[in-house]
Amino acid sequence: MLFKRILTSILLIGMIALVVSSQLLVGLVVTLFIIGGLYEFFTMLEKKGIIIYKYFGIAIGTIIPLSIMFRFELTRGWELFFAVLGLLSLILMQFRRHQNSGVIVGISTTLFGILYVSWFFSFLIRIRHLEQGLGLLVTVLLITKLGDIGAYVVGSRLGKTPLMPRISPHKSVEGAAGGLLFSILGALIGKTLVSIPYPQLVLLGIFIGVLGEVGDLSESLMKRDCGVKDSGNSFPGIGGFQDLMDSLLFTAPVFYFLCSYVIFRHY
Repeated sequence: MLFKRILTSILLIGMIALVVSSQLLVGLVVTLFIIGGLYEFFTMLEKKGIIIYKYFGIAIGTIIPLSIMFRFELTRGWELFFAVLGLLSLILMQFRRHQNSGVIVGISTTLFGILYVSWFFSFLIRIRHLEQGLGLLVTVLLITKLGDIGAYVVGSRLGKTPLMPRISPHKSVEGAAGGLLFSILGALIGKTLVSIPYPQLVLLGIFIGVLGEVGDLSESLMKRDCGVKDSGNSFPGIGGFQDLMDSLLFTAPVFYFLCSYVIFRHY
């Protein structure tokens, strides 16, 4: 399992290195991950017995990153309009069903999947479009994924104190601390890529690192609720698309807003 995890990680790092320099390729890869992540998310819900419109949700979720990628915005508040249109479409489709039970749950979980997987993850495209976007994208990936690696390595070797056994029995306090240290290291490495002072980078490493661990725990909570260990098996030794995306789902939007409205606002 460890060998498969290392090999898969090396291949993913190679893929990232090839695509990050191109805004178009970043958008296409993010869109591909969103499609895979939505399919896994809705499949987990189906296993739980929730009736959803899987392929409608995937279609709407795919339009979001593509619209950002090609800078297609109907109005300034197009995302709110898009959400209302999606909700209206789901309600209209419910009229065709022969039963009324599960309507609210089905609509709510479909919209939640679109928001949680597609909208949150598509902020990686927005980050790439910022000034210094290449460096910022690599930095958030370093902070988040080095945090994942640190938590896994330290936790598997030194982990003794359970962090939240009800949610994830294998995660430990020691692993969480190790992940946070690795996230700070990732932020400091990012100094070579972006013009952000070291003190702010350390704070970013701490804050984004903690959010990454919260995202990981949130995914574990959902998988436990659905009774599955991994969201899929697309990546040997790691799991599915959701298992790769989980920590970035929280870090990407927060990192974008911090860079757009806090850090670079003063320069």
